[in-house]
Amino acid sequence: MPKGYLIAHIRVRDKDAFEGFKQLSGAAIKAHNGKVLVANPAPDHREGEAHGLAIVVEFESIDAARGFYESDAYAEARAVREKISDADLVLVEGL
Repeated sequence: MPKGYLIAHIRVRDKDAFEGFKQLSGAAIKAHNGKVLVANPAPDHREGEAHGLAIVVEFESIDAARGFYESDAYAEARAVREKISDADLVLVEGL
């Protein structure tokens, strides 16, 4: 079964408050057996408008990625993130 991935670019406005988001989202990722593959604050951006911190999280399947995103634990983290940053986020299925 192909893996599922969350890919995000996050433009942080409040770095101190972002630490709280990282704690909450990290616990939610762990609870859904996710693995952070990339967390780069200064990616080599070449094209497009999706600037900011680059994140890639791997899940066992696209359904597991959706389960994480739709979970109550991540909803709590997302509510924090939305107050302190702007984000572009997609869920994709691997090959």
